[in-house]
Amino acid sequence: MQMTAVAFLIGRGLLAALFILAGLSKIVGPKPFLAHMKQEGVPAFLFPFVVVLEIGCGAALLAGFHAMIAAAILSAFCIATAIVFHRHFADRAERTQFAKDVALAGALLVLAVS
Repeated sequence: MQMTAVAFLIGRGLLAALFILAGLSKIVGPKPFLAHMKQEGVPAFLFPFVVVLEIGCGAALLAGFHAMIAAAILSAFCIATAIVFHRHFADRAERTQFAKDVALAGALLVLAVS
C-alpha cells in the first residue's frame, strides 16, 4: 500500500473517531449536551438525531461505506454546530470552538470531494 493511501486511511479514521466518540459521549452522559441545546434554543427532540448522525456518519466514514456522502453530511453538521452553538465571539473558548468546527468542515469537505 502506498504511503499516500495509508495517510488517507489514517486521516479518515481520526476524523471518524472524533464523531463516533462524540456520539457515544452523548449517550453516556446526555445532561450537559441537552442543557447546552436548551440554552441555545435547540429542541431536545433533535438530540437522538444528532447522536445517530455522529455515530452513523462517523462509522460510515471509518468503514469507507459511502464515505464521501458521510463526509459531506458531517461537514454541513460542523458548519451548523459552529453557527448555532459557538457564535458567542466575546468568549475566547467559543471563538476557538467556532474555528475548530469550521476547520473540521473544511477537512470533511475536502474528503467528500476526493
